[in-house]
Amino acid sequence: MNVPSLILFVFAGSPSLNPTETEVQKPPIAKKVAHELNTHGHVRVDEYFWLNQREDPEVISYLEAENAFTEGAMAHTTDLQKQLFEEIKGRIKQTDESVPTPLWDYSYYSRMEDGRSYPIYCRKAEGADATEEVLLDVNQIAEGHEFCSAYTHEISPSQNLLAYAADFQGRRFYNLYFRDLTSGEMLDDVLENVTGNMAWASDSKTVFYSRQDPKTLRSYQIFRHELGSDPANDELIYQEDDEEFRVFVTSTTSREYLLIGSSQTLQNEYHYLRADDPQGEWKVFLPREGSHEYDLDHFHGRFFIRSNENAQNFKLMATAEDQIGKEHWEEVVPHRKDVYFMGASMFRDFLVVSEREAGLVHLQIKPWDGSPGHELEFGEPAYRASVAANPMWDTDVVRYSYTSMTTPASVFDYDMKERSQTLLKEQEVLGGFDKNDYVTERLFAPARDGEKIPVSLVYRKGMERNGSNPLLLYGYGSYGATIDASFRSDRLSLLDRGFAFAIAHIRGSQIYGRRWYEDGKLLKKRNTFTDFIDAAEHLVDQKFTSPEHLYAMGGSAGGLLMGAVLNMRPDLFHGAIAAVPFVDVVTTMLDDSIPLTTFEYDEWGNPNNKEYYEYMLSYSPYDNVEAKDYPHLLVTTGLHDSQVQYWEPAKWVAKLRDMKTDQRRLLLKTNMDAGHGGASGRYKAYEERAFDYAFLLDLAAGTP
Repeated sequence: MNVPSLILFVFAGSPSLNPTETEVQKPPIAKKVAHELNTHGHVRVDEYFWLNQREDPEVISYLEAENAFTEGAMAHTTDLQKQLFEEIKGRIKQTDESVPTPLWDYSYYSRMEDGRSYPIYCRKAEGADATEEVLLDVNQIAEGHEFCSAYTHEISPSQNLLAYAADFQGRRFYNLYFRDLTSGEMLDDVLENVTGNMAWASDSKTVFYSRQDPKTLRSYQIFRHELGSDPANDELIYQEDDEEFRVFVTSTTSREYLLIGSSQTLQNEYHYLRADDPQGEWKVFLPREGSHEYDLDHFHGRFFIRSNENAQNFKLMATAEDQIGKEHWEEVVPHRKDVYFMGASMFRDFLVVSEREAGLVHLQIKPWDGSPGHELEFGEPAYRASVAANPMWDTDVVRYSYTSMTTPASVFDYDMKERSQTLLKEQEVLGGFDKNDYVTERLFAPARDGEKIPVSLVYRKGMERNGSNPLLLYGYGSYGATIDASFRSDRLSLLDRGFAFAIAHIRGSQIYGRRWYEDGKLLKKRNTFTDFIDAAEHLVDQKFTSPEHLYAMGGSAGGLLMGAVLNMRPDLFHGAIAAVPFVDVVTTMLDDSIPLTTFEYDEWGNPNNKEYYEYMLSYSPYDNVEAKDYPHLLVTTGLHDSQVQYWEPAKWVAKLRDMKTDQRRLLLKTNMDAGHGGASGRYKAYEERAFDYAFLLDLAAGTP
């Protein structure tokens, strides 16, 4: 589009080093260019629409000017940022390794080395005298790149080949590489600009992989590649033409079958192929239908189906591999109204069921022979537990992970037959950490419609509930994603300075099962925002904090939460951090060329339908900015973000600057080298977290 060539940037003097000064420099002022958006006869004028031109030098100059302003506004916290960085780094064991995972003839693990930003993936052959074999050193791959996302993908069934994917921009376009683990040499095969998703066939020379639409980034094609052949000749195996679906390829627990999954918010469909017949014909397992969501696996001659057909909270069904019709399905784990069935892990003699009841994860051990099962006990009021990687099914031992807001991440092996467990590793927290110095609670905040909102809370022991404590309230509430209570060592920098930290488990998550999710999406989305507000008010009522000391934080769809809440109740918070926030809801959901739009209609609604358009418009943060006072606000984004485009937060900040009536801080920080996940490499990530915490602590120190 043709954009006029004038942007106004106004700077006054050099950045102040005096934190008591309210204005260290004047912010950049984005130009206004009227752009009309006409939908259903309703006209919106978007004066900052021009910011969506990623390659326009004027746009880049504006983002860089905002970065310069943010740097100046935070200059007086430089020493604090350095102190926080050293604290965060100092609590983490810089040379460390993961618990080895056994797979066939080897144990696989990753390790970190002091001074290096990325993991090193390794393995050792079974046996006491085995030497380490480095599979992939991501530090070497990242050399010369500001950003690097690389991960071990799949070891071939022969265990002689490694496939891994690397992205050097953050926009989720990966190249897929292959390494011969016997010789250590890289193969000539490079699959360029793919999603990174792939699966090996049993012959260890055929791979299936997915490719995305270059414009929308929707994963929509599955190809077959034979090592040694020209990738240009790879055969297209499957193409998903429905723009609301995305596809992926994977293998089953038994490794006897490969699966192509095609998924959308309310439907799934799977095709299957024997892994030892890579040239064979893929067959559909169950055609997509209605609002039927199902997941598929295979084990011991049977297909297992996690299904929500007539089962809102899901159930587990099974059928013989040669009788896949629904008339042959048998119930393995029944549906329960108040228990959300999350999934199952299969072992030789046991089925491990992961479920959520009363807001907490439970792991049930069920013998295949029908004898009585039992449950693992955890004993804390709020925690996160999950079955870990268990690639070997011919065992009585299940590996699981556990953490709480006071217990560092821990890995256990549990003997299902003997009912005994072994702690393999608890995250070591340096610097004198003692979990007994902290208290974790679970509260239940009354929602305005009578529901009870779980709130997980942690603070340092001895904190007085007098309303004067700074408190950071975190929320998400979309896609059914549940943010369980877990430990973060960097959070200690806040807790040890008097902060409390809380998670509001609002509707839109599935902490209470599928109903809790359904009540926080589509035409009930506003429940997500009012739940967060009600949770915040409850924390104030209970004297954990007060509006003068209350801070909010959320990212991505949680950034939408931040924007909506700040429009609805700006008086309730002193400050907020919105990370990569989805704030221009209506415009984005009307643009089907933007990644994540078409296959999210069942999450947010399709604004081409007038009812959804008007409802979205009622809460879209960008569309509801008003001339009023707002809390202090830090907004972060990434230039190459493929999930929430950088221009959404950039436009939001520009509009807030123009309309808000207060003099509080409004900062936009754009990572010019990264995407949705922020900086790559652990030290850059530490720096980002130190910056966020410095923003909060500086406000808590008395900034009005």
